[in-house]
Amino acid sequence: MPTRTSYPAIQAAIFALAVVFAGGCSKPEEKEPEPVVPVQTTPVQQSSIRKIIQAPAILYPSNQAAITPKISAPVHQFFVNRGDHVRQGQLLAELEKRDLEAAALEAKGNYDQAAANYRNTTAAALPDEIVKSQNEAQANKEALDAAQKLYESRKKLFEDGAIARKLLDEAQVAYVQARTQYEVAHKHLESLQQTGKEAQIKAAQAQVDAARGHEEAAQVQLQYSKIYSPIDGVITDRPLYAGEMASTGAALLTVMDISNIIARASIPIGELHSLKAGDDATITAPGASAEIRGKVIVVSPALDPNSTTAEVWVKAPNPGGRLHPGATVQVAIVAAVLNNTLVIPATALLPTQESTGGTVLVVGADSLAHERKIETGVREGDKVQALKGLNAGEQVITVGGYGLQDKTKVKIENTGGKE
Repeated sequence: MPTRTSYPAIQAAIFALAVVFAGGCSKPEEKEPEPVVPVQTTPVQQSSIRKIIQAPAILYPSNQAAITPKISAPVHQFFVNRGDHVRQGQLLAELEKRDLEAAALEAKGNYDQAAANYRNTTAAALPDEIVKSQNEAQANKEALDAAQKLYESRKKLFEDGAIARKLLDEAQVAYVQARTQYEVAHKHLESLQQTGKEAQIKAAQAQVDAARGHEEAAQVQLQYSKIYSPIDGVITDRPLYAGEMASTGAALLTVMDISNIIARASIPIGELHSLKAGDDATITAPGASAEIRGKVIVVSPALDPNSTTAEVWVKAPNPGGRLHPGATVQVAIVAAVLNNTLVIPATALLPTQESTGGTVLVVGADSLAHERKIETGVREGDKVQALKGLNAGEQVITVGGYGLQDKTKVKIENTGGKE
């Protein structure tokens, strides 16, 4: 007698048949479509890019004069105030000068007196000493003539036998003595005539020269009481008031020429080799609406041993005095212009820790985003030089690439772009 199947077993069989039937009758599962990400691209361009070196800088005037008086005296009057524009040679201030005027007047009187003495000395015929010597020489000459006549007379008488030998000898001795005295007096007179007057004239001339020197020195001291501007510029400092003592050790006025401005920047040694005088540059001040164009005028050959940097000076015009000495600005110096090189937008670079390279996404003909490692070079604003890893004309993603996986299907949506 056949065995009877249990109820639970029958239920299990029915459930199994239902599953098989349901599986056989269901449709095949459809595959979901691959997502397409919209992006914007830019072609890699063969172009030019500038190598720009940027650094903070301090502004200085193109010329400056801290005017220190050459004499110490109270300030009599100022003719300018801070902020006044002045010209070279303009009178700025005057110091007390009454004592200097008196000294100059005294020196002039001494000079006039010395000049008068010199004129008298040169106009005099013969000084007193020469006159005295002339009289002595004349007297000795007359004595010599008398002694000579006496000697010649006695000599004739002696030859005639009219006088004794003794008288002739006495006359001869007197003649020799008179001749000697005359010769001495004559030589003395000649010496005085040659040197005496010349010496007196030289002494008088020396007095004139000394007096003239004192007068000129007094006039110079008097001129020092007037303070003139040595340059064109603006009065930036005037620490004293009228009546206060001006000292030779402190500046009385400061004049700055700010028609041109000089920005001094400290540039690292690694970037100095590409800089030279004449390079184009710009100066940007905080809050300024526009940059000011200038030129590099100095590249210091000496380094600061503490920072291994060197000063580079950029000179630029300063119309209206918009830039102020002492302010901190930013300078950008064009060190070189690289032509016929590959350039991409900076937005094409994906965030990376690499300093000389990066990663970009290139859209190929298959409309897939391909990750590409590249080597970068010079950067200028929103442009980057691509040294290796790209070819001209390739499309790099500039918008929509952040977080995009390699070989993701993309759709180019920029106007005129490749789709």
